[in-house]
Formats: sequence, structure tokens, C-alpha cells
Amino acid sequence: MRSSIAFTAIAASLLTFASASTLTPPVLPLIVRNPYLSTWLANAREEPWTAWPMFYTGQSVGLAVLASVPNTSTVYPLLGRPQDSLDGNASHYNVSFPTYLGAQYDASTTNLSYSIPSPSGSSSEGVELVLSFLSPITPTSTMRQSLPAGYLTVHVKGSFDIDLYIDVNGQWVSGNRGSQIEWSLGETDHDDTEHLKTWMVKRREEELFTEWADQAEWGTLHFTAPADVSHEAGTSGLLRQRFAKNGTLQNAVDGDFRGIMEEEPVFAFCKRFNLSSGGDGADGTSTKQDSVLFTLAHIQDPVVQFASARGLTYMRPLWESYFPSAESLLINHYTDFAHASALAANYSLQLAHDAMASSGSGFNDTNYLDIAALSARQVLGATSFSGTPANPILFLKEISSNGNSQTVDVIFPAFPFFLYTNPRWLAYMLEPLLEHMLSGQYPNMYTMHDLGTHFPNMTGHADGNDEYMPVEECGDMLIMGLALVNSLSYSSGEDAQSIWSTMGAEKDISTLANDDEDISPFALPLALETRGGISALDNAFGGPTIGTHQARKWLSRSYTLWKQWTAYLVDYSLEPHNQLCTDDFAGWLALQTNLALKGIVGIKAMSELAELMGEEGDAKYYRNVSEVYVKKWEEYGMSRDGGRAKLAYDWFGSWTTLYSLYADALLCFHSAGNTTTTTSASTRDIAQQHQQPLASTTKPSSNSNFIPHHIYTTQSTWYTTVLQTYGLPLDSRHLYTKSDWAFQAAAVASPSTRAAILERTAKWVNETETDRPLTDLFETEGKGGFPGPDFFARPVVGSFFAGLALGRACGGRGGEAFV
Repeated sequence: MRSSIAFTAIAASLLTFASASTLTPPVLPLIVRNPYLSTWLANAREEPWTAWPMFYTGQSVGLAVLASVPNTSTVYPLLGRPQDSLDGNASHYNVSFPTYLGAQYDASTTNLSYSIPSPSGSSSEGVELVLSFLSPITPTSTMRQSLPAGYLTVHVKGSFDIDLYIDVNGQWVSGNRGSQIEWSLGETDHDDTEHLKTWMVKRREEELFTEWADQAEWGTLHFTAPADVSHEAGTSGLLRQRFAKNGTLQNAVDGDFRGIMEEEPVFAFCKRFNLSSGGDGADGTSTKQDSVLFTLAHIQDPVVQFASARGLTYMRPLWESYFPSAESLLINHYTDFAHASALAANYSLQLAHDAMASSGSGFNDTNYLDIAALSARQVLGATSFSGTPANPILFLKEISSNGNSQTVDVIFPAFPFFLYTNPRWLAYMLEPLLEHMLSGQYPNMYTMHDLGTHFPNMTGHADGNDEYMPVEECGDMLIMGLALVNSLSYSSGEDAQSIWSTMGAEKDISTLANDDEDISPFALPLALETRGGISALDNAFGGPTIGTHQARKWLSRSYTLWKQWTAYLVDYSLEPHNQLCTDDFAGWLALQTNLALKGIVGIKAMSELAELMGEEGDAKYYRNVSEVYVKKWEEYGMSRDGGRAKLAYDWFGSWTTLYSLYADALLCFHSAGNTTTTTSASTRDIAQQHQQPLASTTKPSSNSNFIPHHIYTTQSTWYTTVLQTYGLPLDSRHLYTKSDWAFQAAAVASPSTRAAILERTAKWVNETETDRPLTDLFETEGKGGFPGPDFFARPVVGSFFAGLALGRACGGRGGEAFV
């Protein structure tokens, strides 16, 4: 196949890069693209054949991989537990286990490596085999990021022949093991690939917008392979035993549709790798390499229902604007592997560079890189792209905690990831909230908590009885709003909030001015760009010329909302009455110190938004209020000896993690963030190489701090006195931590405090007994387990990018006060 050389070369580079990871988390991402295509490696510290892959909730997902050595009739389980279907006493084959060499990962890739022993015995080298799972993160290509599909490449290197078997089952399309399913095989001709084979599996009777144990009950699994593989659908045990005996499949399709676990139907492919020198299975001394590419896609249309301005709307996936059919999507996705891999590798390389740059994140530690890389797919795995290029939308599920849709105080801890990776995606997440509230469907004067009680049903809260976090949500929206506006204005890649924002052509001001009101100022271009031989790329987001105009156009439509929420904070943020904050599991509490500070920073943010809009009266008023409030806040919120912030104004013996300081620094209200001079001779932006030169830029300087610097240093010192085995507890009430907030606090702490928090978090990653994708709520003592509630796979781990986002904020100097 023509494309095999290209994708083998790209995959090899990913294999080399992914080998850098050193942490050993309990669970690793395999194919993770959205809330319903979310398959993980369970028991990741053990051999991959000790457990089935799992959905993020822990339910098994059928994905079995076997390898066979024809000369010895020995079959080796690689992934899942297909060996349970085999007869250990069979006369026609032997069951053995390979040497597992371990798992490695980067932001987009997880590699599982094995050695299969030579049939010639210990004197000969075995076959090296790698299962490489790719869920590419492509910040310059929203189209690619919107695709509900991932890749599995199997790489082999050795001197004797290997047969490969892989199957999937109906657990990909329903959480109910009793669901009746149906399937078919399609074969598609295409110039680049000869033709492809695709298994299509779905529920016999789909249930739109319905979940069973968090899995979607509508949508079709597409499992695609190249033409030169054999295929078969049938009972799991029979197919696996046939492969173990013969090393092949029969190219047959079982037409007896039935339940997922009723004589468990599986959908299998088989591939022969001819690695021997003679090509006939004989032992040889020469070493050959080969690979095969599979793709897995879970396609839904519609993806959610949303109470939009025009009423309850079935929302189609964004990819439908680019491809006329699912078949077209599958072909493009398969043949695009080399480009998707290159973009993903670019992201991982830049992430590695920035995470290790002390002038950026301030962490300068491989553990930080590993934790950030591990969290990236998890963040995006909670999202689903919808809308059109003119009005893109990114929907989000509050995974595991309660399933809310578009939860403001879940977007907020996730948003450092989006600021660093692609701020336009943050705009797409805020859009449905703004549209819904502007349409008058939400009655309260503060911002809503979420768009719907359970994803994917975004039906709003017309009665206003959503979860009560008024100060929290207003502060969150205003902080994110200003952070987004700030990300639009930059002179070059050197001082941009996201290096990937700067790539591509700037939108023309006259085009922006002439666009209809129903077209987003952040619309994707009608004609996607081609750069460096890679097509379907976004244009620039913001820029030196257009950024301020885009910000004003975006704010003008919703300015009344921002002002309404700020008025609420003026009335209620300095002394918050009894209410919930984002840490709702800790209960209601009045006069929360950190919550009050968030609201006050929100008021200060509004003064900047008002100034941008030319509303000088509003700007002056909100600036004055915020400055008065922050002085009062210090008087109320700090302990009598000045040594720490209290949990609440009237809890005199208490303390809290004051993570709202992070927003103050991120929004450039701190002096180092306001003193900005950059140089053109920079090598920090790997993503910019071979694209455009970096220019010098100077921003106005200011020596004033909104929140006094001694508050930062006081908290940083305090944290070192209360650190536990696995991290920084949230506050004085419990020994559990919220790691998202701990990383925001660490980003604005001293280097030594930051290193101590990171070291303990890394220790937790390596030792925790939790058995789900990364949790953000865990005990800092004992076994580092869930304290109840059990949070896992949540997008809030986007705050692990807090240092990275801060390092690029304020013209690239946002973190300098904390280095």
C-alpha cells in the first residue's frame, strides 16, 4: 500500500518520542475522543492481557489482540483476555505469553511493547511488536479534532513470520450487555488504499440521547482495516480458536444477529506479517519491519439536543460540514494517518519543550511533562464538536461526578488546557451557554451552572433551579471571558497565549465587519488552509490586526450579560452568603475566602472588558469596586497573624488552598505579567519552526499588583507546612486534595513549593490504588484512594496545564513573578 511507508515512518518517530514517559499510572488512554468513544487500558501497571480494556466507568470493552508464530503453532495473548476462549490443552496449538516490555505514552499516543520469542530458541532474537494507539491532538486542525475516530497501528520487527488477530464486540455500542445488535461488512474502493474493509456494528433499536451506565445507546461503531487482511464475524470462542489453530480467518459473516453477550459475536481481522528472509515461514537471519493500520470510529448523528435560541435543536456533528457521508469520513481519516500523526507529534514535542522550560511553566520536570501529557486526551475525551464552520460549538460532559452538560465550574478548571492548546476551542465551549442565556431561557440574574442535568440532553433550566453556585459561576465566566479576549491579541508566536493560534492567515477586518450577525467572529474559514503539505488547517485565531476587532464583536453581542453577572458580584461577592462553590462535595458554607476572591477578580476582569468596549464609565466603576473589595478581602480573609488565608472569614483556626490567586496572575493583574518585553531570537516555539519568523514586541509596563505579592508568598510558604504524602489537601477540613486546584496554586507558588507539590502528585500517580482514569479528588494519605464521591476521567485535569498557560500569558511573561 502506498501510504504504509509514510505512516510507518511517522509512527516510528512517535514510538521514539513516547518512550520518554516515566510515570506508571493505573489506567492509560487507548482510543479516547469523546464521552462515548472512550476506551482505556485497565490495570496499566500489569500485563495488558490480565484484564479487558475498559470504558472510563470501568465496564469492559471488547478489544482482543492475539499473535501467533506459525512455525511453532504457539499463540500469544497481547491485549484483553482472549486466552479465556482458548483451550490450554489443545493438540493443534499452544498458549504462551510474550515478554511485556511496558507502556509508554505522550499527549496523543499510547504504545504497548512486547517481545515474542524466536522459534529457534533463546539464541535468536524475538520479534518486537508494538500496539500503538493514537488519538491525535491537532490544535491547528479543528476538523481533524472533531472526528470521532482513533488509530491503532501494529508494528513488527524481526526475522520470522507472525500472524496477528484482532476483534471487537458489541460493548462499543451499548452499556447494556443484553442489547440486541446487528452488523455488516463494507468494502470501499479508494485510490490511496486499494480498498478498505469496515465492520459496522450498532444496536438493532437505537435509543436517541439515551445512556446506559454512561455509554451511548445510539451510534455505529466502524472498525476499518486494509484490504489485505482476512475477516470474519462470529462467536468469539470459535474465531479465536480457529486463529490459534490456523492463523487465519474465513472471510465469512455470521448473519445471526443477537445480543452482545449471546454467543458473543465479535468482528475480527487477521494479518500475516512475512518477516522471514525466504518469505515462506522458514527461520532467517535478516530482520524486516512491517505494520498494519486499523481505525475505530463511533459515529453519531445527532450528537446532542440543545435548547438553542431557536428552540430545542438536534445538533449534528461538526464533521458533517466537511464530509458528505460516514464512508467519506472513514476514508479520509484512514488515509490521513501520516498528516494526523505529524500534527500530533508536533503538539507533543512543543508540550515537552514548554513543560521542561523553567521560564515557561516553572516546573522544569519530566514528571510535569508526563502528568500534562497523560491528562490531554482525558480533557478532550469529555467533549464533542458540533455546529457548523460558521458557528462551531464544543459540547462538554461533566464526566463521572454527575453527568451535567456544559458545567461552568467544570469548564473553568479545564480551561488552562484550552488556553495553551487552542483558545478558539474555549470560545466554542462558552458559545452555547451565551446563546442560551441571551435567548432569555434562564431566569436568574447570575450565570447558570450548567445547560442540562445530564448529557447529552442540554434542555436548560427554565425554572432556574440548577445547582446553586452564583458567585462561583459568575466569577468563572468573567475570568474565562477576559482570558479569551487576551488570547486574541499578540504580535507574534513569541507572545501569543497559544503558539498554534498564530498559524495561518489572519482574518480580514473587512470580512469580519461584513459577516452576518449569525456568523461567529471565531468562525472557521470557508476554505481550510494548506501549509507544509498538510491540508484542512485552521486560520489564525486573533492576531496583531484582527484580534481586538474580534474581541469587540464577540463581546458586543453579550455585553449585557457580562455586566449583569458583574452587578451580581458587586452585590454578593465580598461577603458571600451560604452557598456552594465548585467544591460542592464539601458542602454549603458562608463567607468562603477563596470564593470571595474569585468574585472580586471577576469584577476586576469586567473592568478590562468594559474598557475594551469603550465603556469608560463601567470600567472605572468596576475597577474602583474591585480595588476597594480586595483590600477588604485581605482584612477579612487572612488569619490574624497574617500567615495564611482562612477557609471562611469566621473560621479562625482554618486554612484553605487559595487557588483563585491563579486567575489574578493569568489575567496579568500581577506586576511581572504587566512588564512585557520579548526578543526575536527565541527557540522556544517548536511549533513555529519552518513557518514564520518571530518578531519583537513591547507591551506597557506597570508595577502595581491587584492582589499584593505578599499574599502569594505567604500562601506558598504555608503550603509547605501542610503538605501530605500525596499532595496538598484542599483545606483544613479533610486530608483529600483537589489536584486541579493544587496545580493552579502551584503555578503561582515559589519554585520549591511548586516542586514539592509536583513530586507528591507524581508519587501518587505511581502508587495510587484508584482504578480509573486520573481522578482529581483523592486522599493524600493512606493508599491515595477515592474519598467518596469517586471522581474520574473528568476534564478538570486541564488545570494540570496551569503552569503552561501561565507561562505563555501576558506576552509570555505571566509566570516570571514565580520563577
